Amino acid sequence: MAGLGLALLALMGCGHRKNVGLAPSPNELAPYNQQVYAPRTKTEPRTAKIPITPVPPGGVSAADLEYVTTHRPILSEEGFATWYTAPYVGRKSANGQVFDDDSMTAAHRTLPMGSLVVVTNLKTRQSSAMRITDRGPFVEGRILDLTIASAKATGVYRAGLVDVRLDVYQTPKPIDTGGRWCVQIGAFHSEREALRLKQELLRKYAGSNVIEFPGEKSYWVRIRPGGDDREMAEYIAQHLRPSEGEAYLTRLD
Repeated sequence: MAGLGLALLALMGCGHRKNVGLAPSPNELAPYNQQVYAPRTKTEPRTAKIPITPVPPGGVSAADLEYVTTHRPILSEEGFATWYTAPYVGRKSANGQVFDDDSMTAAHRTLPMGSLVVVTNLKTRQSSAMRITDRGPFVEGRILDLTIASAKATGVYRAGLVDVRLDVYQTPKPIDTGGRWCVQIGAFHSEREALRLKQELLRKYAGSNVIEFPGEKSYWVRIRPGGDDREMAEYIAQHLRPSEGEAYLTRLD
């Protein structure tokens, strides 16, 4: 991917942890970080299972690489990125495909699954294209989790935590409207605290789907409001104050 980094060098700006939304043309999507949403006319029924969103083998294709060298990003974001690996072989990413350390992919909390992005290391200027296939990082102050392959291509692997620029080029679904949303809360040190919050949420938000599940040495709670509604998920994320852990708005599809 070194050649891509050189080809994209002129496209990438730099700065310090801020959202840098380019002025879109009337035909482009509004930046998701501006929170511009069309009013909902009805609540769509919630389906438990999210359909698989496949990506090309290896994460990106030759056509993807050509696309990012001939188009402008539709939005940009800056913040910290780190890398991660699956806790066990065969673990599936949130897009429904098996996680692969060698795939050029990454995790983001709110971009639509399958989004084509370019990540630039703001210190070394290394750049690489990749696709969003997972959700996270669920750590305050971080915007991306990279696979090992993506981290090596962008100089994040050795450093561990790097200030990056995220440029979004394509999204399979609209960013500013629709989507299926939830709030993920954690990490809890004890299962008892996670179960306590689950029961509290079930009482407070009747009709929502609430689950608790184990993470690595921790526990998490996820609440999906009726219809996976974005506005309700945002409301919950903004008003929820768990005794431990943080509440993160995240998109499921």
